[in-house]
Amino acid sequence: MTNDTSAIHFINQLIENDSQKALKVLESLSEEDAADIIKSLSLSDSVKCLEDIQPRYGAAIMEELDSAYAASIFHKLTPQQTSSMFRFFSSDSKKKFLSFLDKDLSVKIGEILNYPSESAGRVMQPNFLSFRSDIRVREVIHKLRSLAKSHVPTTYCYVVDHENKLIGILNMRDLIISDLNQFIEDIMKKDVIKVSPFTDREKLIAIFGEKHYLGVPVVDEDDRLIGVVNTKDLIESTEEEASEDIQILFGASPEERVYSPLSFKIRKRLPWLYINLLTAFLAGGVIAIFEGMISKIAVLAVFLPIIAGQGGNAGTQSLSVILRALAMREIKPSAAYKAVLVETSANLINGIGIGLVTAGVAWAWKGNPYLGLIVGIAMFLNMTAAGLAGAFIPLMMKKMGFDPAHSSGIFLTTITDIVGFFSFLGLAWIFFDKLI
Repeated sequence: MTNDTSAIHFINQLIENDSQKALKVLESLSEEDAADIIKSLSLSDSVKCLEDIQPRYGAAIMEELDSAYAASIFHKLTPQQTSSMFRFFSSDSKKKFLSFLDKDLSVKIGEILNYPSESAGRVMQPNFLSFRSDIRVREVIHKLRSLAKSHVPTTYCYVVDHENKLIGILNMRDLIISDLNQFIEDIMKKDVIKVSPFTDREKLIAIFGEKHYLGVPVVDEDDRLIGVVNTKDLIESTEEEASEDIQILFGASPEERVYSPLSFKIRKRLPWLYINLLTAFLAGGVIAIFEGMISKIAVLAVFLPIIAGQGGNAGTQSLSVILRALAMREIKPSAAYKAVLVETSANLINGIGIGLVTAGVAWAWKGNPYLGLIVGIAMFLNMTAAGLAGAFIPLMMKKMGFDPAHSSGIFLTTITDIVGFFSFLGLAWIFFDKLI
């Protein structure tokens, strides 16, 4: 095949006239022969052949190509198509190909493949069997026999269209009793339960518990089949729940463990403690500005931690929602402003409710309506600012290329303290004559 110029000419003609037939012919060849065909084609024709190829087979072909030429093809494919093939590469092959890719594409591939903990993407297996919908039962059975000694799971066979989108599932019983000349699309089950790679583990457990399946297919945002979550893998998975995000949220290293060396703990924690100390001085500086007034109206000191603490709690609520949404890829860059608007609005409304209650308590306690007014307005302003900061900080850190969870809590606390102290004490200064 490798020296058969007529075959190459035939493939070229098919690409021009019917790219799907060309793809089907290519997939019928060995990886070595298919790679020889790809090498003989122009870059644009190679991309046409490989953009809809089954990822496992595409990865095998890429392994046979020169790394630089393979990289040029990767740059013409979508990041989703490229990452689908990357799942089947060994660690050494991934490093080899990544060295030829530009930074933007490498980052996008990393984001797609780096699924959050406790998600389907972390426990799914790329080993599965899928067939085009337009092949016959006899071809599937022949393929299964050839794979009888392999470790590829054969409990289910999945059916995909020419774009690798999942459209059905075959079970072994239906396959064996069907007419050999039937197309598999006629015997497949079309009602397929499928999940996103970002599906929570709790939801996966619920699906397996309700349906008693041995495996559930995983599809990307374009409905392309990318993996399968098996019951065995889900049960045996022992990843710790959300511990890493909790650690980095408060400035500890995600690699740190309870028995990590003392020097490692200090090296990872101390820089963030210095930053926290600096931000604490900033908040303290606001109080220092109004030190004289506080000494004359001591009751103000009682409400300072209440306003700052409530703002911190409200901001942490928004922060946790945004961090989870970022981890699960629920926020698209073009719609990030909507997330900020929603969280700010929610805290604005909550600020009105909490502010009214706090104002009433302050008024009833001291019998001074102006004190109640100042406390209520400051609480409202701080909770609104907390919602804005809790949503904006992680999104901005993400845009700047930093880990969006890394010590966002430190910056959030600083903002809520400064806004809370300044708004409360500033209003108290304006209404000073009404408070003494």
